[in-house]
Amino acid sequence: MQETPLYPLRFEPIYQYRLWGGRRLGAVLATPLPGDDPIGEGWILSDRDDHPSVVADGPLKGRTIRQLLQRSPERVLGELSRHFRRFPLLLKFLDVTTRLSVQVHPSDAHKDLIPPGDSGKDEAWVVLSEGPQARIYAGLKSGSCAQGLRQAVADGTVPSQLTSFAPKTGDGFFIPAGTVHSLGDVVVFEVQENSDVTFRLYDWDHRDPRTGQLRPLQADHAIACIDFQQRAMGPVTPTVQETTPILRERLIQCSHFGVTRIVAKSPFVVGEAETLRVLVCLAGNGQLAHAGSQYSFGKGDVLLVAAETGICSCQPRGIVSVLEISVPEVA
Repeated sequence: MQETPLYPLRFEPIYQYRLWGGRRLGAVLATPLPGDDPIGEGWILSDRDDHPSVVADGPLKGRTIRQLLQRSPERVLGELSRHFRRFPLLLKFLDVTTRLSVQVHPSDAHKDLIPPGDSGKDEAWVVLSEGPQARIYAGLKSGSCAQGLRQAVADGTVPSQLTSFAPKTGDGFFIPAGTVHSLGDVVVFEVQENSDVTFRLYDWDHRDPRTGQLRPLQADHAIACIDFQQRAMGPVTPTVQETTPILRERLIQCSHFGVTRIVAKSPFVVGEAETLRVLVCLAGNGQLAHAGSQYSFGKGDVLLVAAETGICSCQPRGIVSVLEISVPEVA
């Protein structure tokens, strides 16, 4: 790798069976879905020990994101390499055909509930499509408390404690750690901290068809993590940064990641010198130009633009919609 200049790196998706999933990711990503089982998640950039993303093409084809970081972390992450030993985000597409469990993720303040090597988990969604039963659950109704929620878990009435609404395509949502949440009958893009810590509060009486069993709950841990000051949540209001010749709008900005949506049919610039960026194509196709070479991308592709790679020119073929993901500098 030391002799191989970094270029916009595209990764193979990693498909995950989920009992609440479906087959709609086949229309989102170019790589065919495996088998006939419900596929709930397509991990498009993962530095998890059990599911590391693999470079799809070019001189570094077959290398994992972990191998790239182990060899030259500063070339990939830039200044962020002083703070992270692995890639700090996990990027996914979700097909939630039925309903995701009602769950909560801990914040970094709950260190006693987080396994070694993991962290809390802020996350965000961008809705790609919605079915007739589409619903977002985010936050608790006014007056909810730990005692009442424990009783609702015992009674099987947790949904009565939740606020919910019908989403629409293009909506963005920020779900900070400590927020009770679920969603159903939607396809979304998700960006989150690189953590796999989730506590189920309620599971809609789902039985795993592979085992015939109900999935376990972690209600005590979930309630311990809930921010009971967090009430009803709705779609974010985008901050428009540019309207001509392209639309560029900031959807999410938190201490762990930023998400900017770009819609364009004219060439535009992405990335920043010596700074990590990730591009996710939601619609259309085009090419990234870097160092005299062209790198094609299409709907569902993720391209890691390493700090060494820096600024690239994006050349759409028709109209494209892409998300540019950033990682803020650590204070």
